[in-house]
Amino acid sequence: MTDYKITVQFTMVTFFIASLVSGTLISLGQFGYSVHNWVYSLQQFGMNIPFAIYILSPAIASYIVLKKNKKIADFKEWLKTVFYVKNNISLYLFVAAGLAVYFLIHIAVSDRMEMVLPFYTFFLSLPGGLIIGGLEEAGWSYVLQPRIDKKYGYILSSIIVGVIWILWHIPLFFIPGTNHGEGFINFWMFAVQLIAFRFFNGAIYKISGKGRVFMCVLFHTMFNASSPIFGTMTMTWIGTIAANTVIVLVSIVTVMVYNKKSRRIV
Repeated sequence: MTDYKITVQFTMVTFFIASLVSGTLISLGQFGYSVHNWVYSLQQFGMNIPFAIYILSPAIASYIVLKKNKKIADFKEWLKTVFYVKNNISLYLFVAAGLAVYFLIHIAVSDRMEMVLPFYTFFLSLPGGLIIGGLEEAGWSYVLQPRIDKKYGYILSSIIVGVIWILWHIPLFFIPGTNHGEGFINFWMFAVQLIAFRFFNGAIYKISGKGRVFMCVLFHTMFNASSPIFGTMTMTWIGTIAANTVIVLVSIVTVMVYNKKSRRIV
């Protein structure tokens, strides 16, 4: 019952924060304000503060709900759990390999290799990728997906949380200045990617060990830092289907092998 209560509370708090903030940003957008345009005016720079709160809503809800239900003692414990970096090197290699496979398949299938930005911008983008993206996993992968997984299993939980994740992202398509602010042109490609990445994050969490969410945070951060570099090469349907299908299959096989080994150990 506790897991069900935490799941419901987390989802409600996350969407309450996200809806409140995104509604404000969308309304202000009607008056010419947009995010990421701090060069032009202090008011537009101020748009990025509520935008950050929207993106961090899963992390904020994670702390609030876990603290309320006495799953953590304080903010320090929450931070230590989210940023537990003492993981096996094989986990880091798995995360890096998943990222490489995703982009390499897009490149191979789409036959496009143009880089919008130089590669070194990946390292410059990591801090921003952590705040605008990576820390979402402190909610989705730390709180929501493991509890739904416990009740419905790995595959169904990946789909359920994937759909919830898609719904949470929808306001981004109406907030001026975001990467999705052009409207629903690439929405379905994006939705396919989100479902596939829930499979991959679910696999990362399982093989990392109970409660070790940092590897999911790292994958999300690295992906967000990488995406602007490769730009339009990932915006083809053939690449989207091929890359995300492989990610889902790799994720399922990884979980199957892990579960089989775990049963043997027990």
